[in-house]
Amino acid sequence: MRVISGTAKSLRLKTIEGDSTRPTTDRIKETLFNIIGCDVIDSRFLDLFAGSGGIGIEALSRGALFCDFVDNNPKCINVIKENLRFTHLDNKAQVIKNDVISYIKGYSNKSYDIIFIDPPYRAGFEADVLNNLYHSELCNENTIVILEALKEFDEESVLSCGFRVDKVKVYGTNKHVFMKCDM
Repeated sequence: MRVISGTAKSLRLKTIEGDSTRPTTDRIKETLFNIIGCDVIDSRFLDLFAGSGGIGIEALSRGALFCDFVDNNPKCINVIKENLRFTHLDNKAQVIKNDVISYIKGYSNKSYDIIFIDPPYRAGFEADVLNNLYHSELCNENTIVILEALKEFDEESVLSCGFRVDKVKVYGTNKHVFMKCDM
């Protein structure tokens, strides 16, 4: 896995050994950032279920002002910190060891321009995360919320969480659901 573009372009990032995480492939990451393009520049970015930090680091490399990385796995936290130091982006980031729901419920007076959510597939976290996110101060009507899910995920289910689907990009076995809060 590498950084596709920006100040850290072509730098290879460390990943977690084993199958506890599944880093977004370079091809899918490139497509994702082609879609959100200029919205990343000068944005406040939140990477939930951050894994090795590849998505948030890509955002920082492409001009995001700041990124918070949230994961509850100590191995992921260590790898994210190593990747941030390696890419010299650590001064624009905060790495938070916490479960995602506790993070969402515990932080107020803070909002993000882009929130990327990549929960473990088939764990059923999507509705809980989106419901809590909608009722938090982390997102507003201008926030772009992106959910990475299996191709079979029913994106219509996000409507009951208070979000509207703006776009869906389907890949081989997964997809990105681009949403906005219907406030």
